[in-house]
Amino acid sequence: MAVTTRSASTVWTGDLASGSGATTLETSGLGTFPVTWKARTEEAESKTSPEELIAAAHASCFSMALSNILKQAGHVAEKLETTAEVDFDTTDGAKISGIRLTLAATIPGIDAAEFQKHANAAKEGCPVSVALAAVPSITLDAHLN
Repeated sequence: MAVTTRSASTVWTGDLASGSGATTLETSGLGTFPVTWKARTEEAESKTSPEELIAAAHASCFSMALSNILKQAGHVAEKLETTAEVDFDTTDGAKISGIRLTLAATIPGIDAAEFQKHANAAKEGCPVSVALAAVPSITLDAHLN
């Protein structure tokens, strides 16, 4: 398999606290999104943050990984609804302190134990989870509908 590269860019003006930026999804061309420190640490106010973008990447990567694992095990999901919540902690420096994945799945013909096994494998093995291995806590709450 070949290497695929995706890109995004940010233009920032001003200092951290009062400045602002715009992040553009370059490869897809889906848009440019405003970012600020205030949106990162307080209310979003129609702006995004690195943590929200990480949450989007993690939720989509996990769902893709699980769908592949399920296919290899002979199952096809009707629906995988994944939410990722990323905690940005500024108490002692600035760091991502935790990520919570929540999954509600509809998968015909799978039992609870097999489902949990595959969901945990996707959490551990999806490329975004692997890239985020330095995060102290990544949890998964997965249930079948």
